[in-house]
Amino acid sequence: MKVSVELSVIPIGSGVSISGYIADCCRILEDAGLNVEVGPNGTNVDGEWDTVFEAIKQCHEKLHNEDGVVRLFSTLKINSRTDKEQSSAQKVDAVRSKL
Repeated sequence: MKVSVELSVIPIGSGVSISGYIADCCRILEDAGLNVEVGPNGTNVDGEWDTVFEAIKQCHEKLHNEDGVVRLFSTLKINSRTDKEQSSAQKVDAVRSKL
């Protein structure tokens, strides 16, 4: 099943700037073959359900085990549908076409 998610991973106690951690996660998501679009408050990810969630798990494991982040707080918004496949970009385009 295809899924679009908005992911926000926040390392707690790791300083003010988290862009390096976000870049680490983006590399993992992209290496998994997922469509990734970074935003100012979260990252949109499109792909197959199992691939998306395995990559998110890998993000947590990387930040904990390799980057030494003791605590992570993540939010995840999940959008799935069965009638058609639709990317995050297509959803945005649909709204923009009505503006």
